Amino acid sequence: MKLAAFGIILLLVLLVLLPLFVWFGCRIEPGNGEIAVLIRKTGKPLPPDELIARSPEQQGIQLEVLGEGRYFRNPYTWDWEILPITDVPAGKFAVLVRKFGRDLTDGRIIAPDDESKGVLADVLGTGKHRINPYAYEVRIYDDVRIMPGFIGVVTSVSGEDVFNGVRNENAYQHGFLVRPGRKGVLADVLKEGTHRINPFIYSVALVNIQSQRHEFSGDDAISFLTVDGFSVSLEGTVEFNIDESLAPRLAHEVGNMEDILKKLILPSVHGFARLEGSKEAATEFIIGESRQVFQTQLEKYLRENCRKWGVRINSVLIRDIIVPQEVAEIIRNRELAQQEARKYAEQIEQARSEAELQKQKMLAEQNSRKTEAETQRITATISARQKQMEQVIAAETELKVAEVALKTAEADAQAALNAAEAERRVVAERNLREAEVLKRQVQAYGGGDAYIRAMLYAKLMPGVKSIIGNSAGGGIFGLPLSEFPAAAPAEGGLK
Repeated sequence: MKLAAFGIILLLVLLVLLPLFVWFGCRIEPGNGEIAVLIRKTGKPLPPDELIARSPEQQGIQLEVLGEGRYFRNPYTWDWEILPITDVPAGKFAVLVRKFGRDLTDGRIIAPDDESKGVLADVLGTGKHRINPYAYEVRIYDDVRIMPGFIGVVTSVSGEDVFNGVRNENAYQHGFLVRPGRKGVLADVLKEGTHRINPFIYSVALVNIQSQRHEFSGDDAISFLTVDGFSVSLEGTVEFNIDESLAPRLAHEVGNMEDILKKLILPSVHGFARLEGSKEAATEFIIGESRQVFQTQLEKYLRENCRKWGVRINSVLIRDIIVPQEVAEIIRNRELAQQEARKYAEQIEQARSEAELQKQKMLAEQNSRKTEAETQRITATISARQKQMEQVIAAETELKVAEVALKTAEADAQAALNAAEAERRVVAERNLREAEVLKRQVQAYGGGDAYIRAMLYAKLMPGVKSIIGNSAGGGIFGLPLSEFPAAAPAEGGLK
């Protein structure tokens, strides 16, 4: 009886304790944002080199984890650990490194299959992931963001080595360009946008393909020696951008934007300037067309030299050419002398115009006098004929008186005609002599220009205080004027 009672009491105790044991001893309840990692205490032992149990029958840490929820496991068979879930924030991604499996050989780090250790090729995006931290190492990286105006040059850091004796394909013979699956620079680039690139497999370098401007001035000014030994400096601007199709080769054979300037563009500008600049004199870079020709040739040379590397030269502008002060002083003095020469040339031209006007006035006056003399002659003739007619009429009345008067009138008329003719001849002879004298003076000076120049000098010389000479050009008093002979005494009594 006592034994039966004890059994009943024991059964009741078990019925009470069993639910408590199950609830508090067997319950696994990962909360929100948590996982449960199971560890089997009994079962088949793992091989010495294994860390993770591939099946529930094996002892050790189980590969699969339990997510949020409520589970029950026998604490005698199982142990567990509550851990936070793997959370990949926005703008980032995760790379998994498998800690279990076969060891990799030949220095590889990428797991080729599910049975090997190493980095997994696929990445995890933004969000929560149930990752067993004992089986995988989680590494968080930022997304690769390529902004407008940029591209991404991709370099494969894993795969077949181009130096392992296997010849590169014909399509990728230039530089280190390779096909996908081999180490080296890939020909394809990443466009603008967000990319999740496994950094253990690929390396991405951002390349700016927008138009760039570089000013070579100050310490970066282009200096060279001219043919006459003077040091000349050029200051200006070059605009360029990178060809998208050739950016992979350019980025890895030349470098970044600073390397492109220092290794490609600036050396080309320096080389051209020293070669072509040494062919011209220093003054040619201040005046004349040599400056524009030099700029055009420099732009053409840069376009041809940089195009094969994938750099497009948009424009080249030489803003300023700095020459030694002594050369600039010579140029300024020559410009002043040329301005003075132009001023005197204008004065000579003005004097020539005044002389021509005076000549026209003299011709007009001569024609006026000639016309006046002719008018006087005609008037005298008409008057004589009128008188003659009057005398003829009077002679009809008084014949004898008319004959005497007629003879008298004819004598008077003839005298008037002779006087008018004599006066006309005197005027014509005087004009002829003046013209002859002017002609001989012009001949004596060697031509009309010389004569006018002499007249101008005669007027200008009393007021001239100084004369600026120029050894660079000939001429009288440093002016661009031709020589003229000394004035000879004119015939006809003019001295």
